[in-house]
Formats: sequence, structure tokens, C-alpha cells
Amino acid sequence: MPAVFAGESIYDEIYGQLLAFCLLSGLWSFGADAGITGKDSMIQFLHTSVRGVLLGAALLTASVTASYAQLGMTRPQGRQILDGIVAKVDNQIVLRSDVEALYAQETARAEGKPLPPDLRCRILQSLALNKLMLAKAEVDSVVVEDTRVKSELDRRMAYFIQQIGSEKKLEEFYNKPVKQLKEELRIQVKEQLVQQEMQDKISGKVSVTPREVRQFFSRIPKDSLPYYSTEVEVGQIIRFAKTNSKAKQAAQAKLNELRARIQGGEDFATLAKQFSQDPGSAAEGGYLGFFKRRELVPEYEAAALRLEPGQLSPVVESPFGFHLIQLIERKGDSFSSRHILLKPETGANDVSEAAQELTKLRQRILSDSITFAKAAKDNSDDKTSGGNGGLIANRQDGSTYLPLDKLDPAIFFAIDTMKVGSITAPMPYRTDDGKDAMRILWLKSNTPPHQANLTDDYQKIAAAALNEKKTKALDEWFAQNRGTVYLEVDPQYADCKVLSTVN
Repeated sequence: MPAVFAGESIYDEIYGQLLAFCLLSGLWSFGADAGITGKDSMIQFLHTSVRGVLLGAALLTASVTASYAQLGMTRPQGRQILDGIVAKVDNQIVLRSDVEALYAQETARAEGKPLPPDLRCRILQSLALNKLMLAKAEVDSVVVEDTRVKSELDRRMAYFIQQIGSEKKLEEFYNKPVKQLKEELRIQVKEQLVQQEMQDKISGKVSVTPREVRQFFSRIPKDSLPYYSTEVEVGQIIRFAKTNSKAKQAAQAKLNELRARIQGGEDFATLAKQFSQDPGSAAEGGYLGFFKRRELVPEYEAAALRLEPGQLSPVVESPFGFHLIQLIERKGDSFSSRHILLKPETGANDVSEAAQELTKLRQRILSDSITFAKAAKDNSDDKTSGGNGGLIANRQDGSTYLPLDKLDPAIFFAIDTMKVGSITAPMPYRTDDGKDAMRILWLKSNTPPHQANLTDDYQKIAAAALNEKKTKALDEWFAQNRGTVYLEVDPQYADCKVLSTVN
């Protein structure tokens, strides 16, 4: 993905990755959907109305604005744009920087190709629809719990830290502590989650029948059917490396040492910042905030609730590692705490044990004593793919079909010469959160390049038909509600007809 400003540092690549992260969260980009790529049949097939574009952009805004404007992805020195309010929708505002950030993104994505002359209007339209949804959420009392916001915020921060290399590099690049970055991002994350709740409320129960899928497909002109490149379905079974006893003992001993230091007068928060391996809370001195019962893993919750405010727990083991916990406050059925987390390191012997387990499982599958799907469901440590019969999902459309040219290189080279139905021997693997593991890969299908048809592409066509139906439901909602809010637009955008049309 091109950087917005050419010639900047190598961190432009990270910028692209952060934007990619936002798009991989199930959201669209303006460039393709707004028609920048012209008559491309694939785009016409998957996105059949401008309203679909505006809906996708509305949800995209919170993520892109968060990562671009709020997570340090501001314009480099010398390219600052004077900010100001360009639109008000009830109590919600749209800033000039919001519009310009997305315009800059699309300028870069177009790579010199002409942009639609009304692109800024389209962007403002989508942002205003976004704010309309937030304004109506206030009226309808649609809220998201702070714990959900915190969980999503921690997930994104962990991703950003992983992509840029380390927490220290992240802070150095933005010249801000992680705690401040999280606070700046929190509002954007909360708004996006509220938008998702509103969208689910409006169109979450919409579904399509096989007949509607066939009717949708029959309406697509034959010369507009997309041509798909090679796609594969790949299954995986992952087994985490077992932590050996020496590593566990070392982690426990270190936490006991830290416990003694805290009891001796040292500051818990300072030690958490120095030693905790929880990327979401370490920068905040281990502080987790308030949680209700059953929102944290049972081992942690049980240990925390046995404490009095200010008291330290003994070392506690959970699926995440070993914790030293300090209870801070109880408030009704909620409590706040801080912790220091240590994750015992795995070794070669531990990975070998996982490999042996997978070798035996592979032999059972190949001898037809168990199906791959059943083996994945019962044995894979990756519950997401395991619950899907081991099949890896396409993050963009939710299907199990993966474009060959966009596969993770590790998977591509593993299956490149495999026959359909084959299973690899156990291979080393590291999870997104840094856990050592082994996995086996299964090539379920390999579909050669072809024009879209109902036999090979039913999942994609059904998803497009569902998207069209949901878009209609949202069209109706916007039509009913756009006149119920106060709207004020900067004179510069007076010709944009914000909220005046949904087509």
C-alpha cells in the first residue's frame, strides 16, 4: 500500500500496514468503491450501489481516522493543515482534518490516476452519515460497555506494537507514551463500536434465501461478471509449544522476587512498566481498569476477588502466563486491579512435543480414522479456525476462499506443489501474539482462474446479495432519519448536498 507522502522514512511502510489493519477489520476503502478504478467488473460485482460505498466508508472512518490522525499518523512536519469544523450533525462534528486525511489516502492509492472531482464531497457525505448514526445512537440509548472498548483498544495497540517492532519504537516514533496514544484513540474506537451496534440493530437480522442469491446473480450483466484468479481453501491445525517446568519455575521465581520488592516499598506501577509482558497494560503500570464478574479469566478473577484493596496476590497461573495481582478498588459488582504478567519462554523440546502430537494426528487423518475438520475442532489450539473445520477465513469477505497471490508466503510456499487433499508434515509457526507453535496445513481445494459462477462462487455471490439487501435496509433507515437531525455545513461544502440524498 503506497504511503501518503512519498519520500518519508521507512515508517511509511508501517503507516501502510496500519491502514491495512483497518481495512482487514471487515471494512471497505474509498478508492475502489468510489469508482476510482473505473469500470472494473470485480468492484461493480461486489459493490452495486454508491450507498454501499457510503456505509462502508462510514464505518471505515473511525478506524482510519484513529490510526491516521489519532495514532500518530498525522501529516509530517511542514504539511500541517489548519483544522476546523466543516459539518455538524446534532452534537456530532466533522473536522476538516478528517476529510483531508481520507482524501490524502485516496490520492496515494490512486497512484497518479485521476480522482473523481467530487471525491471530497463523497468523503464528507460518508462522514456525515457516520455522525448521523452516532447521533441517533444517543437518542436510541445504544451504548457499548467500557470493557469492550478497552478490549478492542488493547487488541489494536498490541497489533500496532507488533507491526512497528516494539512498544519503545512506537513511543519514539510518535514521541508520545503508549498510555497517551491509547487515550487519544479511545474515543475513535468507542465511536466505531457504537456504529457497529447501530448497523447491527438496523440490518443485523437481514438474510438471503438461495432463491434471492440466484436472482441477484441473474441480474448481473454477463460482461460484468468478475474473473477470479486462482483461489485455494487451506485448513490448519495448530498446537502450541508446551512450556517446560524450568521456564515456569523461572517466571514464578521472578514474580516472587518482584512481590518482595513491592512489599519492601518499591512502586508496583514502576515495576510493571519495566517487567510486565502484557502489551495492553504494561505502559499504564499494569492497570486494567474496572471489570465485572466473569469478564476476566476465572483464575485471575478468583485471585483478585480474594484480596483487599492494596493487597498483593501470590503468583497466579492463567492461560496467558503468570500474574502478580494487586486489587485497587471494588465498586458494586465491578473491581479494578493491576498486574504484572510474565510469559514463560518455550524451548526446542517443547516444540518437539507439539510436533509429535501433530504427526500422530496427521496419520489418523490420512488413514481416514478421523476427518480433518473433526481433528481441527477437537485438537487445534486456534479456536477461530478450529471452529470452522480448520479452514482459514478470508478476512475481506469472510469466505474460506483465499486468493493465491495474497496468501501468507509461509502458507504459499508450503502448498505450492501440493495436491488437493494433501497434508503437510508439522511445521514451526509463531502466532500473532508471539507464541511458539507447530501446525499442519491441509489443501482442501484449488480453484483455477475462472469467471464467476454459482457453482464455484456461491459463498461470494451470497455475500454480495446479502450486502445489497442490507444496504437497502440502511438506505431506508437513512431516508427516514436524515431529516430528523440538525445539520450545518461549512460554506466551502455547500454544494455537496450532505444528507440530502442516498444515491
